[in-house]
Amino acid sequence: MATSLRCFLRSGKQAVLVGVRRGLHRSSPAAVQVTVRDALNQAMDEELERDERVFLLGEEVAQYDGAYKVSRGLWKKYGDKRIIDTPISEMGFAGIAVGAAMAGLRPICEFMTFNFSMQAIDQVINSAAKTYYMSAGLQPVPIVFRGPNGASAGVAAQHSQCFAAWYAHCPGLKVVSPWNAEDAKGLLKSSIRDDNPVVFLENELMYGVPFEMSDESQSKDFTIPIGKAKVERQGTHITLVSHSRMVGHCLDAAAVLAKEGIDCEVINLRTIRPLDVECIEGSVMKTNHLVTVEGGWPQFGVGAEICARIMEGPAFNYLDSPVTRVTGVDIPMPYAKILEENSLPQVKDIIFSVKKTLNV
Repeated sequence: MATSLRCFLRSGKQAVLVGVRRGLHRSSPAAVQVTVRDALNQAMDEELERDERVFLLGEEVAQYDGAYKVSRGLWKKYGDKRIIDTPISEMGFAGIAVGAAMAGLRPICEFMTFNFSMQAIDQVINSAAKTYYMSAGLQPVPIVFRGPNGASAGVAAQHSQCFAAWYAHCPGLKVVSPWNAEDAKGLLKSSIRDDNPVVFLENELMYGVPFEMSDESQSKDFTIPIGKAKVERQGTHITLVSHSRMVGHCLDAAAVLAKEGIDCEVINLRTIRPLDVECIEGSVMKTNHLVTVEGGWPQFGVGAEICARIMEGPAFNYLDSPVTRVTGVDIPMPYAKILEENSLPQVKDIIFSVKKTLNV
């Protein structure tokens, strides 16, 4: 009897262990956490490996591994000919990069910050953006201008501007503004492969932020199409449209508002030019309300363009209230920390604007 009981218990224990093992085997693997910095590094590494015409140039991108360590390890792997340190002369090295693109290479031109791209704006606009048109389609300029854009922290007025609206104003350029690691990798790979000049606007405060990346996005063939927005959160009461770091603020605001019974749909634009108007219109036709959120200045901004497109298109008749914009304050960025915080959209500002738009 005792022997039979022991056998029964032993077999039962083994059955449980087998069941546990099988259950563990069936469960999906944990998602990989990757920072935006590492996602950008992966994208450049994969494209440098894939196409020998691709090269990176900019200030401190090689031996120092990049001012923000985005190009870490690339110089050791690819050498001086493909990872090139330049003097502090944006006009000069941007011009070299544009000329290289015209000659058949595919340069990635890094600005230490897009505030410094003002030194090179003639090369970006007059040389890169207009040449394909002015040559009647005979001379493409496949180049990526990339680097941190928008406000960082404590760097005052000359280092805190958002250039999304500046560059999106110009025909001939594509303007990309990723939020998370998957955006950064997929969109940068697409930008490098594109035959048009692409302005790729990163955010310094997002570089060290980790995000889950799917198995699909870990593939070397993974790309995200330029010009397509993504609905990050489904909702029915109001649409929040944003890009770059402000997408996270919108999701945080949506989580708070959900506890109060307000269901927000959050759209991550991903691309500023071309703008995915169809995605925004489809959402507005569903929710009947719209709030745009951006870190840049209000006048002639990304939100202003979205408002105009909605007013001119079929979604206008579906609006139950005027569109509301949440933007940076219309002043040069102050240096003082508390003034800086009050000059940029915060989660509370988005929540206030949503309630104002819904009249609750």
